[in-house]
Amino acid sequence: MNIVCLDLEGVLVPEIWIAFSKASGIPELKRTTRDEPDYNKLMNWRLSILKEHGLGLKEIQDTIRTIDPLPGAKEFLDELRSITQVIIISDTFTQFATPLMEKLGWPTIFCNTLEAAENGEITGFKMRTENSKLSTVKALQSIGFETIAAGDSYNDLGMIRASKAGFLFRSTPQIIADNPDLPAFETFDEFLAAIKGALD
Repeated sequence: MNIVCLDLEGVLVPEIWIAFSKASGIPELKRTTRDEPDYNKLMNWRLSILKEHGLGLKEIQDTIRTIDPLPGAKEFLDELRSITQVIIISDTFTQFATPLMEKLGWPTIFCNTLEAAENGEITGFKMRTENSKLSTVKALQSIGFETIAAGDSYNDLGMIRASKAGFLFRSTPQIIADNPDLPAFETFDEFLAAIKGALD
């Protein structure tokens, strides 16, 4: 039995932190997992910048409400979900993902949780499990699923390489160059065709 495991940001929706960087006028927040492989390091750095500028959960959620899925993403996901099981595995947080899941038709998502004070200050974050994307794929395989995985960033490579088929989607030139054996796609039509081929 197959299950497709997809990254969220950069694949189905725009990068939340890049959108918030633009909205807040803080260019440092443009840094994402496409640039920094160490997610804990990246998040702790982000939280220090938010604290420095007095920004919290409300401001980020206000920006997220203005974000729409990438053009064609919902249609791609709807068609994919009509032919196979799909799970979105993301290093984002429940408090960020909910408005986006509504716009995508409520697909299943496994992600993490933010810790926030009553005043909205983000005080920390709780990862669901270590190496959450790779750990989730291995757990699915342990209960009888064959996984097909796709993403765009460094933190997706573990689950992509552990799966029976794996793809890069709208990744960076550097990641594509560093992983020449992984098929890389730029359009949802090509991406869907590749996944359908892997399902056969």
